[in-house]
Amino acid sequence: MKFDLYDFDKTVYPHDSETVFLFYCMLHRPYLIILGPYLLLNLILFALGFGDKFKGRCFTFLRFIDGEKMAEKFWKNQQKKIYPVFNPENRERPVVVCSASPEFFLRPICEKYEVHTLLATRMNSKTGEIIGRNCKDKQKPLRLKEALPDAEYVNVFSDNIKSDVHIFEMGKKCYHANKGKLTEMSIEEIRKIAGR
Repeated sequence: MKFDLYDFDKTVYPHDSETVFLFYCMLHRPYLIILGPYLLLNLILFALGFGDKFKGRCFTFLRFIDGEKMAEKFWKNQQKKIYPVFNPENRERPVVVCSASPEFFLRPICEKYEVHTLLATRMNSKTGEIIGRNCKDKQKPLRLKEALPDAEYVNVFSDNIKSDVHIFEMGKKCYHANKGKLTEMSIEEIRKIAGR
């Protein structure tokens, strides 16, 4: 079966959605501010590349809220920011989303936008614990091959050339996303930028 393959953050949504969600939850549940220093430290350590366990620690705030309900409310508020290219009426074929953001968190917006298959970081929505590996870099093609072994990806869209070179290599055409604009690139150009 033929699909188009999308990264999510900064590709169809203009920001890092899980970070925006963290601040959204703190704004709407002010008592979470007590976790602020701990969350900020772990967010910095994760951003500096010290491992996926820090990402899980960033989501420990889920122990104090209903994560799934908050995700639904978040996307009702943020849906207007989704780039038009991702609207179902603007797509030619079924869509697969492959993202490092938590699966439970992306599910409401992906269902709304009629995504065929969502592959994202498996996370316990009640504790923030990551189940398995963070769905990024080389994990993305592994997850894709596991879930859809016979899939053919016509177009691949991502903002991050270096991290997503592995999924770009799976597509017939590659599109770099930058602030809602898509630029077609050859796989050779992408490999060169990614240092492969």
